[in-house]
Amino acid sequence: MHRKQFGLNRIIYPKLGLEDFLKFTRELDFRKIELRNDLPGGKIIDDFSPERFNEISKKYGIEIISINALQRFNLRALVSDKLNELKKLITLCQAIDCKAIVLCPNNDVSDKREPRDIFKETVYALKKYGPLFQDVGIQGYLEPLGFQECSIRSLETAMRAIQESGFSVYKTVHDTFHHHIGPDTFETLNNHYDISYTGLVHVSGVESNPPNDKYGDNDRVLATKHDKFQTKKQLVFLFQMGYRGNISLEPFSRTIQEMEIESLKSAIDNSIEYFSF
Repeated sequence: MHRKQFGLNRIIYPKLGLEDFLKFTRELDFRKIELRNDLPGGKIIDDFSPERFNEISKKYGIEIISINALQRFNLRALVSDKLNELKKLITLCQAIDCKAIVLCPNNDVSDKREPRDIFKETVYALKKYGPLFQDVGIQGYLEPLGFQECSIRSLETAMRAIQESGFSVYKTVHDTFHHHIGPDTFETLNNHYDISYTGLVHVSGVESNPPNDKYGDNDRVLATKHDKFQTKKQLVFLFQMGYRGNISLEPFSRTIQEMEIESLKSAIDNSIEYFSF
C-alpha cells in the first residue's frame, strides 16, 4: 500500500470549510478527496462557483474522486426523480472534473420487497441511469451497505446487477465497515467476485463492542491496532486479489469529527502507518 492511494472523505471533518479541507488534505500529503451532498446546508462545494472551486483544488493539487451520494437509487418508484437529481450531480461532476458518483441503495426497515424484486428494480434503475453516465464518461459506484435493512448488502449481488444492466460505467464500493457486518466473506468474494468491478474502497475501523446488528455509523473511527473489524486484513485481501485503486478514509464517528485538528492529523498519520504492509 502506498500513501498516494489514500484520500479523505469529507465526512472525516465536516466542520471545516471546503477550502480549509483541501488545505488540510494537502498538509497530510494526500491528493484525493470525496465530496458529499449530505453535510449541513447540503451544498456540495459550499458557496463556491465551479470555476472558483477548480482554482482552489488546482492550487492544492487535489483530485475529486467522487461525490457521495445518490441515495435510494434502486427504488423503481423514485427513478424518475432520481434521474433529475443525477443529471444535476453529473453536471457538477463535469464542471469540477469529478470522476464518479456513489450510488447508495434503499436502506429502510419499511422496505418489504422480495429479494428478486429488489434485484429487478436495481437493474431497471441502472439501465435508466446508464446512458447518462456513458454520455459523459463518468462512473457510478454502487455501495452495498451491510445493515440488515439495506436492499443491497453484498458486493456479489451488486456485481451481478451491474452485469445484468449491460453498462460498463458501473463499479462497486468495498466499504470495510459494511463488509464486516454484511453477508460477504473472504471466501465468497474470492470464489464468486471479480475484483475488477471494485472502483473504490471506503475505510474505517471499529473499537466498540455492541452486538453485530447494533453497529452504526457513530462506531466508525480511524483504524488502529485496536480495530475489531479486520480492516487491515481486508485491505491485504483486496491487494492480493489485485486491487490498486483509490482508498478513502471515511470515519463517521463524532469522536473523530470533534478532535482538535492537529490531533486528528496525528491520528490519520498513525492509521496510515498501521495499514503499511
